[in-house]
Amino acid sequence: MDTQQVSAPSRAVSPVRGGATPTSGVMHVNTRHTSRFTVIGNHLAQHRELSLLAIGLSTYIQSLPAGARIGIKTLAERFPDSEARIAAALRELEAHGYLSRTRERLPNGRVVTRTCSYNQPTGTAQRRPAPTPKPRRQALVPDPVAATPPPAPPPPPLPQPRNPLPQYLRAATALLTDLHRHAAEITLTEKDVVLLAPAAATWFERGATPAALRHALTHDLPQPLKRPAKLLRYRLTALLPPPPTPEHPTVLLQNCDRCDRAFRSSTPGNCRDCREEAADDPRSSVPILSG
Repeated sequence: MDTQQVSAPSRAVSPVRGGATPTSGVMHVNTRHTSRFTVIGNHLAQHRELSLLAIGLSTYIQSLPAGARIGIKTLAERFPDSEARIAAALRELEAHGYLSRTRERLPNGRVVTRTCSYNQPTGTAQRRPAPTPKPRRQALVPDPVAATPPPAPPPPPLPQPRNPLPQYLRAATALLTDLHRHAAEITLTEKDVVLLAPAAATWFERGATPAALRHALTHDLPQPLKRPAKLLRYRLTALLPPPPTPEHPTVLLQNCDRCDRAFRSSTPGNCRDCREEAADDPRSSVPILSG
């Protein structure tokens, strides 16, 4: 008597249950697997809440051997889906109890992620709410107004002198150009100096001395100073002294005829140092002017 082959059916398998051929829909042509196969329950294959990506990802994970790497980056290298979509599918599987990921600390202090795949959904994870899918936006419907922070107000305008005297502008330009000698953090471009010079001249118009203005601009600088021109703009505006009053009129700023240094006097001439130097040197031919 011949021995019956167990791996091969004795007769052709009917394509559908009961032998009836359907007139529409899917037809199954099944071949029995004898190696390299994974048993998947219909509760997963026909899950009504999981996405197709999540069902396929769970099927793939259950087919892997123990110890296989299933990180998001590893799965993204294996499949054409993006890391964001794979991460969302893994969260679906966690929510429905087909996957769990926990952080554990090893005896050597290293923290690892322990991942478990379940061929039957666990009761604990099954009670966790599933992620709510985002509703699709309909065409021709304007997007809701997002809560965006209000724009930053524009900076206040720079002070401008009422009477832009040339000596004030020259003194302001010289002071701003020379600031890096007193504070190495302050480096200004030619454009910065031209922009800030009228504001510095306004200080002189209101009675400030060059020393007072220099101190206001260079004292207690933030570290590190990334935008010196922006800081000077703020200080020239926020620390501006009040305008002079009739009781305290402003003494004009003059430029020394000898060294071109700015000094205060009601009349032009030489600064105090040049006058003293000329007085000590009888050979000096520089006229000594009062003021």
